[in-house]
Amino acid sequence: MILTVTPNPSLDRTYEVPALERGEVNRASAERMDPGGKGVNVSRAVAAAGRRTVAVLPLGGAPGALVAHLLDAQGIEVAPVPVAGATRSNIALAESDGVLTKINAPGPELSAAEQELLLETVREQSRDADWIACCGSLPRGLAPSWYGDAVARVHAGGARIALDTSGRALLEALGARPDVVKPNAEELAAAVGRPLATVGDALKAAEEVRALGARAVLASLGADGQLLVSDTGAWFGCARVSSVRSNVGAGDASLAGFLIAGGTGPEALASAVAHGAAAVRLPGSVMPAPADLDPAAVTVTADIPVDRELMEPVS
Repeated sequence: MILTVTPNPSLDRTYEVPALERGEVNRASAERMDPGGKGVNVSRAVAAAGRRTVAVLPLGGAPGALVAHLLDAQGIEVAPVPVAGATRSNIALAESDGVLTKINAPGPELSAAEQELLLETVREQSRDADWIACCGSLPRGLAPSWYGDAVARVHAGGARIALDTSGRALLEALGARPDVVKPNAEELAAAVGRPLATVGDALKAAEEVRALGARAVLASLGADGQLLVSDTGAWFGCARVSSVRSNVGAGDASLAGFLIAGGTGPEALASAVAHGAAAVRLPGSVMPAPADLDPAAVTVTADIPVDRELMEPVS
């Protein structure tokens, strides 16, 4: 079982438009409504693969009730933490050329009692988990140290934890030694405080994040591929993608694929790359099922192309 923790979940509405015209009436060609949040997306991808998953998340108001209903309909067990504030609603506008515009609401502010209940629920639900994935931004009221506290409690219970967050929340959690962290290129650059222009730059940055405490780093480099750096080695993975429909949740699908495949080594990296590549070919934040994967399009190598320039360098 893979347990996910989403401290700031959302109700996500995605509209597909030919091209976004600012200041004009834009008519959508398609629309979707999905339960949102990075951990929620990981659970959705795990469930799509036919694996058991439990989602821990604070829920409040009518949007929170709808999130729980949508998750249940997808076969995801929900461990809700009731909160007084309403769960946030987010909007995404996906253009036909792959450009995505997102409007994310801040979400409710959690009280001290609600924060403690969230941590305690994670501890209680983690007993049967193979992996725990803590993902996304922190809602108002939670200090940047909250993820570090979560990592410490999970480790005290003997479980493994993957962390997908950024900024101070990521840096303050590294001292608790999460088993895996999954930054994208921008988050990786921010963690080390310098730009990334090549795959080699990303590799060096991942090694520095490991030196700060992460036991392994799974770095998403967008269209360039993914890096896995751990104490057993470093690998680079990429996949052929014919077209991009939406990159919403692609990183979350990658993390799910990584954990589904055991969460360690080149085989898990190959699964992560396959899931991420499949996700970008699907609309909105739809998570890939096994039939959507194309393992033959994936290449994983220990011969990392350190001199390759990133197609999307981070300044």
